This record gives sequence, C-alpha cells and structure tokens, in this order.
Amino acid sequence: MSAPQRVVIISGAGKGLGRAYAHYLAERGFSIVVNNRRHASDEETSADAVVREVRAAGGEAVAHYGAAEDPQTGESLLALALTSFGRLDAVIANAGVSEGTSFCKQTPQSIEQNISINLLGTAYLLLPTFRHLYEQRAGHVLLSTSAAGLFGGHGLPAYSASKAGLIGLMQSLALEGAPHRVFVNAIAPFARTQMTEASLEAATVTGLAPDEVAPIVARLLASDCEISGEVVVAAAGRAARAKMLCGVPGVVGGADASIDAALRSLVSSPVALEHRDAVAMFQSFIGGN
Repeated sequence: MSAPQRVVIISGAGKGLGRAYAHYLAERGFSIVVNNRRHASDEETSADAVVREVRAAGGEAVAHYGAAEDPQTGESLLALALTSFGRLDAVIANAGVSEGTSFCKQTPQSIEQNISINLLGTAYLLLPTFRHLYEQRAGHVLLSTSAAGLFGGHGLPAYSASKAGLIGLMQSLALEGAPHRVFVNAIAPFARTQMTEASLEAATVTGLAPDEVAPIVARLLASDCEISGEVVVAAAGRAARAKMLCGVPGVVGGADASIDAALRSLVSSPVALEHRDAVAMFQSFIGGN
C-alpha cells in the first residue's frame, strides 16, 4: 500500500520563489494549496495560473486568494487543505513584500504595511497551522527570511526588521515544536523575481533562478528531515548556514575610560559561541563562559 500523498500550504505561491516551490514539490508528490491574493486587474489570478500549471503536469493543487495580513487567512488555508486533501504535512510561509526607501523617508503607514504582511502575516498563517501540526505530532514549517533580516540593508529598514523578526519566531517555534516532531526552519534565498529584479540588475548580477532554490526547500520538508531551528541561505544550487552567535563575555565596569576600553575589546573579539536558546545564552553570559 503506497504512502498517502503529503500536503503543503505555500503562501505567496503565485509568482517567483513560491511558484517554483509549488511546481517542484508537486513533481515530487505533494498536493499543493497555492495561496496568492487577488488583484482587481487579474483576468486569471496568479494562484489559479499555478494550479492550472500543476494540474496540467499531473499534480494536485487548489487555489486560495486570502491576503497575508488578514488574520483569518491561516484558518481558511488550513480548512481548505483539510477539505481538499484530508491532511496537512507542511507549511511554507513565503508571502512577503519589499520596499525601497530610507528610514528618514518612511511613514508610519509604510512601516506598518511591511511589518503587517511579512511578520504578522506569517504569524497569522502559523497560528492555526502550527497548532495543527503540533497536535498531530508531525510536520514541517519553513519561514522565508532574508539576508536583510540577518545583516540589514540600506533602504530596507522595515523589511529588514520584519525579516529579522521571522528569525526569532522560527527559533521559538523550533523549540516549541521539537517534542512534538514539528521541525521549523527559515530560508534566506537569493533569486531573481519580480521583487528583486531591479536591485539585481543594478548590481549587474546574472542568473539566480528561483528553481535553483526549490530542491533545498524540498529537502527541508522531506518526511525524514529532522533539521530544525536553522537559517539556511540558498541560491544557485548553493547553501550556507547562518546563525546568531555571541562572543565570550568580558567584565565591563568602573570609570568611563575603562568601559570604553572594554567595549573596544569586545567589538574586536571573535563571535563564535552558539546557544540553544535565550536561557542558555543568559546562563553562559552570567557564568562568564
């Protein structure tokens, strides 16, 4: 008797990376719940187009049109997966929006839009779906972060903040999910998409097809993959691990001159210690290790 087909929800799957993930996973036996918002100008929604393409290639897929920042989208996606395919095995929180202006030119509304879609939209998706995987004691979750979330980027203040927030969310969910065999990771992809085309052209970068990231995504969702709590940088068939690290703590105290000298020493010292979670980091810090 063959194993049941696995089911994945992919938000922001109408274009770019999400579309590439949907096609690659469908080719490998996943049933796909394709999420992408409607636009007033659509003759055919991008979600419907991807579903049509997947089905034409012999796969199974259904479309969903909820906006990432809608708090009800996660519940609706979970219900659609269970109604259409009877199960849920994995979630890729891929929906996102970028920006291109300095912080000095931002408005409260532009910051709120970016945080709402990238960070809150991911949390809204995962509230019901992570809970479902947690209760069934099996599943995989992949969040889409960015190098900007790791290292910042000029002209990307709200985007960088939202993507950094996703790393903290991922690490917390990885710890919560571990006893229930829910494996949670984040991917920081470099790919040529509608969102990145202008910046890559300006940097005279060639290549970087979204299809080249999809195989790494597929392995992180594989039923036998038990990697969790990791940020994987991926592009052009290459991958690297990114990690929050801490240096060995030094004693800082006394007069201002002594504190200044200690701080200069700290910023030039190696950053090489890994910690399982915030409590472990605190214990190491207080203990001087």
